[in-house]
Amino acid sequence: MNFAGKTAVITGAGRGLGFVYAQALARRGANVVVSDIGADHLGSGGDDAVAQDAARRLQAQGLSVVDHQGDLSSEQGCRQLVEVAIAAFGQLDILIHNAGWVGYQAIEQADAAFIGRALDINVYTPIWLCKHAWKHLKQSAAARVVLTSSDRAMYQQYAQPGLVAYAAGKMAQLGIMNALSMEGAKDGILVNAVSPVAKTRMWGVDGEPDNLKPEWVAPGVVFLASGQCQDTGYILRASNGQFTATRFVENPGVDYPVDLARVSASSAEQVAQQWERIKESH
Repeated sequence: MNFAGKTAVITGAGRGLGFVYAQALARRGANVVVSDIGADHLGSGGDDAVAQDAARRLQAQGLSVVDHQGDLSSEQGCRQLVEVAIAAFGQLDILIHNAGWVGYQAIEQADAAFIGRALDINVYTPIWLCKHAWKHLKQSAAARVVLTSSDRAMYQQYAQPGLVAYAAGKMAQLGIMNALSMEGAKDGILVNAVSPVAKTRMWGVDGEPDNLKPEWVAPGVVFLASGQCQDTGYILRASNGQFTATRFVENPGVDYPVDLARVSASSAEQVAQQWERIKESH
């Protein structure tokens, strides 16, 4: 897969998964904007050196990379990131929104600032980024957007106490993916998501892990960002060098919204009586 002549913007690319994505794309010829505010593991604060050091490490390998430091929780910050890409490379073909954080807060202690931080990076940031990137993506021959979800949001069996805000944000990105995959279809803008599992500082791991390595997720993201990917609206689960793609698919025979082609009931009692049938996959 050759990305020569393509420009990619990657958020949260100073460390962990984002850095691995940036390196993989740049090694395949892409021009890459490494964006990272340098926040701590709770998503607060900032350190310009994080993005700068990441860019220098990649530039030392002879790769075409520039850095960006800025707060992406505002529309102005997202617009400025897109402007950096255009100023540096004259185009934008790939947008990968990887930035995020994992914070735990019990529901009884939920507060607006904590929830707002999760919604900023997971809801507002991808919307503002796409808003300002869209006109440039429409000019690309193979425009690709990759958002980031989480198995801990998608599957109840992997949910954890205290992750309400995190789960809300990660599920929101799937709604954004679905909506933008339809909105971008006529212009050839494909929008997918990755649900990665990797041992990074978000996991509390600083050294080289012996499994669940970030570089084992990268092949899937590189594919989603490539012209060889011709699908849109898919979630690529990536863990330990293994991949499986999934999406929300309607049941067969449905005439939405007038006929769900399933179990009829006219009272709560009938719903209760037929609950086991209602729960059956179809």
